[in-house]
Amino acid sequence: MRTLNIDIAVIGAGTAGLAAYRAAKAHGKSAVLIEGGPYGTTCARVGCMPSKLLIAAAEAAHEARHTAPFGVHVDGEVRVDGREVMARVRSERDRFVGFVVASVENIPAEDRLQGYARFIDNTTLEVGEVTVQAQRVVIATGSSPAIPAPFRALEDRLIINDDVFSWEALPESVAVFGPGVIGLELGQALARLGVRIRVFGVGGGVGPLSDPAIREYARETFSREFYLDPDARVEKMEKEGNQAVLTFIDREGQRQTERFDYVLAATGRTPNVRGLGLENTTLQLDSRGVPIFDKATLQCGTSPVFIAGDANNILPLLHEAADEGKTAGENAARYPHVAAGHRRAPIGVVFTDPQIAMVGERQASLAADIEAGQVVVGVVSFEDQGRSRVMLKNRGLMHVYADKATGRFLGAEWIGPRAENIAHTLAWAYQLGLTVPQMLEMPFYHPVVEEGLRTALRDAAAQLPSANLA
Repeated sequence: MRTLNIDIAVIGAGTAGLAAYRAAKAHGKSAVLIEGGPYGTTCARVGCMPSKLLIAAAEAAHEARHTAPFGVHVDGEVRVDGREVMARVRSERDRFVGFVVASVENIPAEDRLQGYARFIDNTTLEVGEVTVQAQRVVIATGSSPAIPAPFRALEDRLIINDDVFSWEALPESVAVFGPGVIGLELGQALARLGVRIRVFGVGGGVGPLSDPAIREYARETFSREFYLDPDARVEKMEKEGNQAVLTFIDREGQRQTERFDYVLAATGRTPNVRGLGLENTTLQLDSRGVPIFDKATLQCGTSPVFIAGDANNILPLLHEAADEGKTAGENAARYPHVAAGHRRAPIGVVFTDPQIAMVGERQASLAADIEAGQVVVGVVSFEDQGRSRVMLKNRGLMHVYADKATGRFLGAEWIGPRAENIAHTLAWAYQLGLTVPQMLEMPFYHPVVEEGLRTALRDAAAQLPSANLA
């Protein structure tokens, strides 16, 4: 065993870990980046980028099949070559991963340590044959798909999203469990690429939506394209030969038994903290075994240990992980003088078609104030919105929320065309603390989808006291 004395040890070389390492070095501290698995972030390897590659192929196939309403007729059948689709997904995925790997390998070799870390005490780590004696530690170990125990009976017919991006060809059929972000994105993409899809959920959720009206609109919209039951009753699942066999009660109340090549578990993610030896520390742990921490500073209790990114599961998004990594690295460098890190406006996008987006506060947190008349709700349907109809993308419903007393924009939930772009406009408005009247003073070009947002804002403004419209 050799001993490495260091100011700051960062466990995990993903987005949060890399940001923490860079922040520590920027403060003049010695730091080591510890990684047990392959280099490359979750986003690049199995998340954001490969999923968008699959979605892009699915959109191309879908658009090619739906040109006739424009008077444009494509002779012959649209053919999807699954091997070519997946070859591009893997090739471009590897290209994105390569950029990340190169950035890690540019870090000095003496600052990189390959191996799985295990706590001996609060600031002492064992990494293979190396003992790391640190002054502070940042945990940035990411997360992994959570798989409920009953699914294990499916053995090799059970897959997670990581597996999808390693396929060499597309299967004929997949049952997707979990209509959240991952389940909806991959389910719709596979359906558009010709895979027979069934999407099952529990509790009625559709994506991350909390507004009942928007959620129901989304359910109806997606159900027209592929089978979606967000409150399914699956009675039995088992493996027979090379297939998974599911027995369930369908949406009409009939018992069905169907066979699938795979069952995709998109049932959430769990922080990667098992095996870290946290029981050897004095850190207080929650029911999941994750250290209890301050969401502003990311400090675990009063200890010199900080936790960032998907490992803390506050907001498992790449830009949030980068921000949190920076906060954790800076606070580790300044310890014991820690400070709250920068938090941007909450923003989330689901890359389905139509897209789903949420900005600021969600309906669930505002429901009581809406009921009490303290928050107004502006509404717009995109079904008759001009530019959306021009593009035949006129499916969508938006709710914007505003404080009745001040007129301040509080948030929005919606499903509709080009939601990823509108979401950024709204996130900037939320972060700047703008009121609805101030937002309506901003320019809206014609004809654009954003004019639908203006309609929703006008609806909200009409419900504000006249004093707030000045």
